[in-house]
Parts: sequence; structure tokens; C-alpha cells
Amino acid sequence: MQLQPYATTGQKIWHYTFLTIAGGGLLFLVLPILVIIPLSFNSTSFLSYPLSGFSFRWYEEVFTSDVWVNAIQNSLMIGAASAFFATVLGTLAAMGLTRTDFRGKGAVNALLVSPMIVPIVISALGLYFFFAELGLNATYTGLILAHTALGAPFVVITVTATLQGFDNNMIRAAASLGANPVTVFFTVVLPLILPGVVSGALFAFATSFDEVVVVLFSAGPEQRTLPRQMFDGIKENITPAIMAAATLLIVFAFALLTVLEYLRRRSEKLNGAS
Repeated sequence: MQLQPYATTGQKIWHYTFLTIAGGGLLFLVLPILVIIPLSFNSTSFLSYPLSGFSFRWYEEVFTSDVWVNAIQNSLMIGAASAFFATVLGTLAAMGLTRTDFRGKGAVNALLVSPMIVPIVISALGLYFFFAELGLNATYTGLILAHTALGAPFVVITVTATLQGFDNNMIRAAASLGANPVTVFFTVVLPLILPGVVSGALFAFATSFDEVVVVLFSAGPEQRTLPRQMFDGIKENITPAIMAAATLLIVFAFALLTVLEYLRRRSEKLNGAS
């Protein structure tokens, strides 16, 4: 919000008041996160300020300890698999909702995004009892399916938003030239909606990578993920290794937001060009 040169005294007061409130809110949100980063470099085995010394030993433990490495590998594998399935299902659902009109469309759309609205504890409890009947608790398959259900709504929303500016005349033109639906999708539709698809996939991956409640309910010892390892570490023995893992998650989140912002701008350019 830029202050105009001819602004009145009241407008100037409101402008600086708004900046003060916004800055205070930003500090309130960011400072607790920034406190974690210095603690991850502490040389001692305890969390304390001021730091006793500077060391990378806890990052070394995260990347060399079998417990932490297995947790990271599980998070990456489960996150990648669930993001793939969520992207495929979410993209198909978004295209179906955008290109067709039918009675109850709003209810179907609400049902697809309901995992974002329903409290995660309720979803985790329901999935636990549902998977118990199918024998999917404490399995990688069950955890991937659960995270797919949690990540798909993000794909539906991002792809649906991208399709709002899509020109359907290009599909008709490609079809009139003899292209079948599969060819039309991969050569015409997908290149234009790709930023939305990739954004949804990244959101789905981040949702899985950061999720701990469903893991606590449905995962077994072999499916221990990075958030689960951090959660158990807080309960059992708090060490700076947890802060090192948290710092890595902060860096990952920042990189993810950077990529998403790039994709958002690219999507705007593509929609403007089309």
C-alpha cells in the first residue's frame, strides 16, 4: 500500500497505523520460527539461550543417524507417492467439475475439499477405523492413501482456478483438426494448466511431508516419518537435533513458497497470452 503525495493527515495516520499493525502481526508470526534456527546450532545437548557454542553436530546427526535418515526417507517416499495420486485424481476431478454442469455440482465440490475443512483429528480417527476393517493400518499403502485424500483438495482448488481462464475454443479447434481427447489433453490443455497442476502437487507433497496426526493414528513403527520422529523426540528427549530438523523444514517451506510464487506469475502470463 503506497502513500499518495497528496494524502491528507488522516490518510497518513491510517497508512502508518496500518503498517505498524501489519509489521507487528508479521513479527508475531515469524519470531517464534526464527527462535528455532539459532538453537539448532547449539553445541550442547540442551536447549538454552545464550548459546554455549556454535556447532553443526545436530545437522550431522540428522543426516547420519539411522533413525532420522529413515524418517526422512519415509517422508519423501510417502509424500511423493501421495502427491502423485492426489495430482492425478485432483486434476481429473477439477476438469470434470469445470467442463460440465450437473445437479449437485456444488455438493460434490464441497465434498472434494472437505478434508481441508474437517478437523484433522476427526479425519484421522475415521481413517483409522476404516483402514482397520481393510487391514491397511500400519502399512505404507494405507498411509499413502490417507495422505492422498488430504492432498487432493489442494490440487482440485489450484487446477480449478487455472481452468477458469482457459479458452475452450482451443479444444474445439484441436478436435476439428482430428485430434483425439488424449492428444488434446497432452498437447493443448496440460501445457496451459501445468502451473496449476504443479502448484497443487507441491501443496499435496507439503501436506503429506508435514502431516503428523494421521501418522500417529494409522502408521506403525516402520512408517515413522520426519514429523512423527520430531513429535516423539519432544515427548522423550528434547535435543537440538529436533531444532535442526525443524530448521530444514523451514528452509523447505521457504523454497516451496518461492516456487509457488514463480508458478503463479507464470500462470498469469499464460492466461493473459491465451
